[in-house]
Amino acid sequence: MLAARIHAKRDLRVEAMPEPSPGPGEVLLRLGAGGICGSDLHYFQEGRNGSFVVREPLIPGHEASALVEAVGPGVTRVKPGDKVAVSPSHACGRCDGCRDGREQLCTAMRFLGSASLYPHVQGMFRELFVLGERQCYPVAGDISLGELAFAEPFAVGLHAVNRGGPLLGKSVLVAGAGTIGCLTVMAARLAGARQVTVSDVLDRPLEQAMRVGADATLRADRDGERLASPQFDVCYEVSGSFKALVACVAAVKRGGVVVQVGTLPHEPLPFVVNEVMAKEIDLRGAFRWGIEFDWAVDTLSARRVDVRPLLSGQYALKDAVAAFAAAADKHRSTKVQVVCA
Repeated sequence: MLAARIHAKRDLRVEAMPEPSPGPGEVLLRLGAGGICGSDLHYFQEGRNGSFVVREPLIPGHEASALVEAVGPGVTRVKPGDKVAVSPSHACGRCDGCRDGREQLCTAMRFLGSASLYPHVQGMFRELFVLGERQCYPVAGDISLGELAFAEPFAVGLHAVNRGGPLLGKSVLVAGAGTIGCLTVMAARLAGARQVTVSDVLDRPLEQAMRVGADATLRADRDGERLASPQFDVCYEVSGSFKALVACVAAVKRGGVVVQVGTLPHEPLPFVVNEVMAKEIDLRGAFRWGIEFDWAVDTLSARRVDVRPLLSGQYALKDAVAAFAAAADKHRSTKVQVVCA
């Protein structure tokens, strides 16, 4: 079988690997569609994602759908032929975070396609892979494999909104109009936000944000004065830009909430906290997701949101290098996926 592996910075190779087979409680899956995430791009372009450094060949890919090829002994959740959303999260279920219902804070998390541990936890950009049945969410109906692969990034948006608190009737700023930003717009709409504004430094992402439900957009590099005016109840920084975080702190009302969703650069960053203090801002982190993955699968399956406008293109796994190049070009791409041709 074929797999895409990152060996080092700018070194992505599509290579042959042995085919796996499922053991007890495990499922053999064939990749349906796998979205290229910002963290995948960081691993490819920089050889790291924040503080997680590639130290051995890493198969990226943590947002995917799949078809069940075979099941091991004892599996009852899925059967061969099922279409499934795949959760990349394998929490221990025993630590304080898991027992508190916040599995995304698991101290022994094994998250697919991540260099946070060594040996690395290999991801899903390969033709076949084996996972435990609890990570497989079977879905019926006509939802495509491409749409179903949005379950993981949509769960990120749902978790971000969940961390921001009740939104009914509130004004919201989403700083960053990439995939997560647009999905956060959708999640904010589902949560009842009265007004959703999106900021970015590029026109195309802002146009996409309007297509999926934003009320207004701001060019962060041109509309600085408007962003500096405290007018939003809740602000979400989803771009991973330190300047965007500073803008969120300025744009949020007194007593408001700022949610940090994007991964900021790994080097030390200056940050003046006086405004956080003087405005009594709640600055909260949003890391991955927990129960929101279940919500994402249900919402997508019921077609309560339409993610299709965000899908810019699909590439065969053998063309993964071209897929990564397309995904990195934000002037023409929002979400790029690799698929098994």
